[in-house]
Amino acid sequence: MDRVLLLNGPNLGTLGKRQPEIYGTRTLAEIEAEVAEEIRGRGWSLVAEQRNGEGELVDLLERHRDVAGAIVNPGALMVAGWSLRDALADFGPPWLEVHLSNVWGREAFRHVSVTAPLSSGVVMGMGALGYRMAARALTLMVPES
Repeated sequence: MDRVLLLNGPNLGTLGKRQPEIYGTRTLAEIEAEVAEEIRGRGWSLVAEQRNGEGELVDLLERHRDVAGAIVNPGALMVAGWSLRDALADFGPPWLEVHLSNVWGREAFRHVSVTAPLSSGVVMGMGALGYRMAARALTLMVPES
């Protein structure tokens, strides 16, 4: 339990290039490095995964059940990713949902998340900083072993 899973869903592999006016200019690699730095003080390492397919994300959650916690950005799957939702419901460690943009300030279809109610908390609208905030929160939420 000395690892944290950073799980990113569809289209997040193109961060830094994809709609920077909404998602910012930080790349996923930069975000991963910042999260790894944030959790290092706790003695944890990072397992960073990004997939565009919902089934692949489910497989990753099943494979990484032994982590201390997780940070999950489901991307658009928050709206209708029912198999991802079911996998997160069955995921034992605490996890936090992250969104780069303030989804409530965007299109109405983004105002409902099927995954967020299952999370230990949600960080949104803080850009790339939200990932680091979630990592910091996990270091405080998970009891020392």
